[in-house]
Amino acid sequence: MLGGPRGFGLNFGPGGFHFDFGDGPGDRGFRGGGGGGRGRSRRRMFGSGELRLVLLKLIADEPRHGYELIRAIEELTGGEYAPSPGVIYPTLTMLQDMGLIADAPGDTQKKVFEATDEGRTHLSENEAEVEALFERLDEAFPKREPGHPPIGRAIGNLMNALRHRVAHDGFDEALVHEITEILDDAAQRIERLK
Repeated sequence: MLGGPRGFGLNFGPGGFHFDFGDGPGDRGFRGGGGGGRGRSRRRMFGSGELRLVLLKLIADEPRHGYELIRAIEELTGGEYAPSPGVIYPTLTMLQDMGLIADAPGDTQKKVFEATDEGRTHLSENEAEVEALFERLDEAFPKREPGHPPIGRAIGNLMNALRHRVAHDGFDEALVHEITEILDDAAQRIERLK
């Protein structure tokens, strides 16, 4: 378990991970997890193949990396649904394997995807289905007025990134130190906000 002050806990185990934020040891004021969903509706958002089409359309509109796609889908659903990296990245890999998207050129730390000619052809061939899918999302999830930023999603993304990093290489002292520096820097930047 990674722990800290004010009831924060991050637990890794065989069943996934969970994190807690509270005011003290007994307070579980905010709880999220990697294996149990994002605390939002459990209903299935997309039918078979629909998420692939949504991602392909978003990438064809503008080259994007994974977290930009998560944010774009969250905006499309009025904040009601934000797919996890564990859903997005395997779907992106599938789109790459199908030859519909490819890595965009450029020096960036994040992997950015762009649509291939085959991908644009695939969208054109499925234009009616894509339009109907986006119309359905637009009708089901009216755009919200600007308000508070989706902090819960951002925290969830942080926890998923930690979980994926640990699952890939495990923890060692150097990694713990580097992650701690990143989190401390983020905390300082938040404190400086006006």
